[in-house]
Amino acid sequence: MARYEQERQFLKSNFHEFKHIKTDKIKGVAQPPIVKSYHPDSPIIDLPEVSRDVVRKENIFDCIDQRRSTRFYSAETLSLDELSYLLWATQGITGMNPNGLTLRTVPCSGATHTFETYLLIMRVEGVKQGIYRYLPAGHKLLFMFELEQIEQKVDAITLDQPFVPNFAKKAAVLFAWSTTPYRSEWKYDISAHKKILIDVGHVCQNLYLSSESIGAGACAIGIYDQKLIDEVLGLDGEEEFVIYLGAVGKKRE
Repeated sequence: MARYEQERQFLKSNFHEFKHIKTDKIKGVAQPPIVKSYHPDSPIIDLPEVSRDVVRKENIFDCIDQRRSTRFYSAETLSLDELSYLLWATQGITGMNPNGLTLRTVPCSGATHTFETYLLIMRVEGVKQGIYRYLPAGHKLLFMFELEQIEQKVDAITLDQPFVPNFAKKAAVLFAWSTTPYRSEWKYDISAHKKILIDVGHVCQNLYLSSESIGAGACAIGIYDQKLIDEVLGLDGEEEFVIYLGAVGKKRE
């Protein structure tokens, strides 16, 4: 319909229209860091080495075939080994190319890696409830702070959708992916934003498939209180903001 015409243009590959644009990369501006810094005295958890021992379902056909959005979970906790695996599957570094760009478990436009992974941890064995951030370099978990009434806060963040309170009551972890758009804008300018949305889809699909492989379930959440989640995580909402959420918990029998 005509009223959607401008928005639909965003979905198209109109790269030829951007050829005249001189990106910051072309201008010689230094590439922004692709990993967010943190205070050196911050509490750090060394995650267990990623092991296939946590995988219950190794057949990728079965994982794809049986993957579903899981909205009801058991009260079972995730193990730290399982969380380590899920983090690796969604943003883990698997190598580096000759130009020094990190290679990860998910594809990313131009290896710009605009995402940070925040975790609202509620039920992970041996890990206290609170807010954490994944550090792909070194495969570590950064403890940020405890959050009072974290389950009620999750309900508020997800706008009390009818099925979402089950996330707070039973889900083990709420993944919150933020984006720092300039990491991609530096290279792609105004075409960056479509690429960012495509890339975050790759990340969440890996969460679905890796969750399925360990007997857990995942559910993507695209409806949430933007201002509240950004405030909870201490993000400015402009240069960095949450772009997608995903709940994970063990499946009910």
